[in-house]
Amino acid sequence: MADESESSQGGRGKVARLIERYNLGEETGEDLVARWTGDGAERMSLRDLADYFNRELLRAALQENGTHPHDDEVESYYLRLTNPDFTAGDRIEIETQLESAGIDVDTLLSDFVSYQSIRTYVKNRGAEYEQTSDEAQLEKDAESIERLRSRLESVADERIDRLERTGRISVGDYSLLVEATVLCSDCGNQYDIAEFFRNEGCDCESATDESA
Repeated sequence: MADESESSQGGRGKVARLIERYNLGEETGEDLVARWTGDGAERMSLRDLADYFNRELLRAALQENGTHPHDDEVESYYLRLTNPDFTAGDRIEIETQLESAGIDVDTLLSDFVSYQSIRTYVKNRGAEYEQTSDEAQLEKDAESIERLRSRLESVADERIDRLERTGRISVGDYSLLVEATVLCSDCGNQYDIAEFFRNEGCDCESATDESA
């Protein structure tokens, strides 16, 4: 995959030039920054962003030649062009198909960017990603699990009451326990999952680290 410095050619890097050349729109740059600086599952790594941007280049090339592919088609084309798990025959087949659609495959492949160009581009736009500390991330995940458990308990309790009211089940006074337990196969210790996060894993692992 050919690549160029994002600060080359008079300060206009490869990503910026491609956004203009493929008519992707200024919002594409804003989208790249937003995806890199997002929280949790919304955040994309620089490598994932490079793949995302390259797929957008492929989509734009197809649209310019009168094809309007679905997302799964773009993904399939891109994987067969770039993923080493596919055979040379798979790649030749998709290259032939794209060339038949009027796309210069060699030019398209040379336009694909690496994560380094994406990193330089988003940083040149003033984007910074502040990684959550280990302690803060563990606490955030523990709280998320506890909210899900509380929600599950509430839903289960409501369903039991509804089924009892409609005569579908018979139940007396009851207690509803919703548990998620982590069992360490090495030492046999069991932990409530939120406790497991806050404890930073199993005590047997901590003991191993200290004795190393």
